[in-house]
Amino acid sequence: MPLAVGSWAREVLLCVGFLAWLFVLAFGGEHDGVNIWPMPKSESHGSQTLFLSKDFVLSTRGSKYGDGSGLLKEAFDRMIDVVEVNHIVDGRTPTSSVLAGLNVVILSPQDQLNFGIDESYKLDVPAAGKHAYARIEAQTVYGALHALQTFSQLCHFNIYKRIVELQLAPWYILDQPRFPYRGLLIDTSRHYLPLPIIKGVIDSMAYSKLNVLHWHIVDKQSFPLEIPSYPRLWAGAYSYSERYTKADALEIVQYAERRGVNVLAEIDVPGHALSWGVGYPDLWPSAECQEPLDVSKEFTFKVIDGILSDFTKVFKFRFVHLGGDEVNTSCWTNTPHIIEWLNKHGMNESQGYKYFVLRAQKIALSHGYEVINWEETFNNFGSQLSPKTVVHNWLGGGVAQKVVAAGLRCIVSNQDKWYLDHLDVPWQKFYMNEPLTNISTPEQQKLVIGGEVCMWGESIDASDIEQTIWPRAAAAAERLWTPLDKLAKDPRQATGRLARFRCLLNQRGVAAAPVAGPGRTAPLGPGSCYKQ
Repeated sequence: MPLAVGSWAREVLLCVGFLAWLFVLAFGGEHDGVNIWPMPKSESHGSQTLFLSKDFVLSTRGSKYGDGSGLLKEAFDRMIDVVEVNHIVDGRTPTSSVLAGLNVVILSPQDQLNFGIDESYKLDVPAAGKHAYARIEAQTVYGALHALQTFSQLCHFNIYKRIVELQLAPWYILDQPRFPYRGLLIDTSRHYLPLPIIKGVIDSMAYSKLNVLHWHIVDKQSFPLEIPSYPRLWAGAYSYSERYTKADALEIVQYAERRGVNVLAEIDVPGHALSWGVGYPDLWPSAECQEPLDVSKEFTFKVIDGILSDFTKVFKFRFVHLGGDEVNTSCWTNTPHIIEWLNKHGMNESQGYKYFVLRAQKIALSHGYEVINWEETFNNFGSQLSPKTVVHNWLGGGVAQKVVAAGLRCIVSNQDKWYLDHLDVPWQKFYMNEPLTNISTPEQQKLVIGGEVCMWGESIDASDIEQTIWPRAAAAAERLWTPLDKLAKDPRQATGRLARFRCLLNQRGVAAAPVAGPGRTAPLGPGSCYKQ
């Protein structure tokens, strides 16, 4: 009997998959054969096919950027690798319609990455020519990196000619992001993620033009990061080997920067911090009641100060995330010395929570950071938060509207639409989640700095993180990059492009799941990647 039920269910799923593919055929072509993801701000194209020379070269003629660190050259070489998709390019280059190279003109000599940097670019591909060059113009090298990602999607390996071709030339693309903050959260407390896995996530973020890796490093379950100022903190790691050294963290930051991705570090205080006390039990209210962190002890804030001081040597992004969510203060009200301290300072437990968050903010500000806090801090005492606070919405809709009305900045991650660990949420909901819902004035719209999809780690590890993130995160990436008037009004209109982008990720070694299903879906049966 179980076999019969399973077989019947599989037939149903196959039918659903087939119907989904019919939608691809019916609605997938609203951009006239253009399969770029995310869709640029504006593009025009022709119908000619060009071929990349086997000696396709990078030129920087006319550029003000010296590339002393090799950042641009590395990005160009990576682009060539992903375009060739590990095929052997051994065909004969035609005598006409050949692109000899790519001329990249960058107007700024600087390459320091941080929030709000100019990420715009122009990409111009000529119609034909024996020794023609495509041209990229960008204000910064990071705009040029985005242009290289777009250029890579125009190219395909021609399996018959054994060379790389570029279709629909000539191209003219003018592009820039809609929001400056386009994030993806990973969680290394619930499950440890090895360094190669994190680097793979960063690579795939760059493919879809996401630019902030929110690293939720520690939580109640595990403290895997080395903190030189307080070296016993990582005694709270799961095991000896499931740890990150300071050098490891710096490697992740530098790897991400060279791909145009900022790394936002988070320590979630005062809740979600049980693991801190494994190495320093004085941080617990008591041995029997172990979180939130002890608000009554100066040592608690010295440790936070030490962590953030060490962070400044590694994490160069403008912001630090201090959490502040889901704080259950019952341990404070059940611990005599904390009750005594609260009474002495004329506080109840709610006021103690506010005191903790605001003091942690002051410490972060003293180290030069601006602060991101989860929305509970705003919901409880928003008017007293630092004006430099960014409120991170996660509980649901309508919060961003209130935050910007109060004059604070906001990041949108409402869990019903942008939490990747919610496996029942399909990509269509990710695509249609609009950060500016009910925010109409330009001044308030600017305070929504962007959004973030969250890959919480309870049900993922190195074995399944990629297929849980992709392609749903890409759906949100287009929402955050592409101008509102260029976004598909019906997600079915974007299905064809997203299916192709998912297959492109697979070709580049990213284990992205099929589009025909919710999160972490397996293929429904034999067939082409493009029909899944």
